[in-house]
Amino acid sequence: MSDDALTACSDETLFAKCCRGRADAAAAFGVFVRRYERELYGYLRRYLGDASLADDVFQNTFLQLYLTRDQYEAGRPGRPWLYTIATHQAIDALRRINRRPAVSLEQTTGEDTNGELQSLMELLEARGPAPLDGVLAEEARQLVRQSVDQLPEFLRQVVILAYYQGLKYRDVADVLRIPVGTVKSRLHAALQRLQEAWGAVPAAPED
Repeated sequence: MSDDALTACSDETLFAKCCRGRADAAAAFGVFVRRYERELYGYLRRYLGDASLADDVFQNTFLQLYLTRDQYEAGRPGRPWLYTIATHQAIDALRRINRRPAVSLEQTTGEDTNGELQSLMELLEARGPAPLDGVLAEEARQLVRQSVDQLPEFLRQVVILAYYQGLKYRDVADVLRIPVGTVKSRLHAALQRLQEAWGAVPAAPED
């Protein structure tokens, strides 16, 4: 099959070709890598906060993806599986150097009840009074960033995947291997904690 034809294939079809040991298996895997390499690197760079570490985890993720390709379950969505491997590779890398994720607030998006994407800061503001009126936007972002970083690991994971990467709840559940209901309850708990931290900051004095 030509590269153009492979490019038009779904993730699931590409992996089906990889696992069959067909002549175009390597080409199919290459198409999948090119499809997600920029998105995945951006995720790892934001999650890890270290370009060099992100490079290493990025390479290890696709290596593990290739080595475990025969474990792929037919019809399983490819993107969540990729994020599953990347997330656990990132966690292992951070544990080896005894560090926590350093999250960037660039492109912070989350899914609301209507499936619309919205920023984490907008969501926090919508849940209560805005104590940061008059504070510079960069200061506000820094405060939210610090609050996210202080969340327990199991809560921070769902925030990063749902509100920073924009994964749907069912995909977050797949990545973390937990029920969708658990994803929602953890997000609720995380937002409560973030809202408490948000509301604890005094309003900026008026000029």
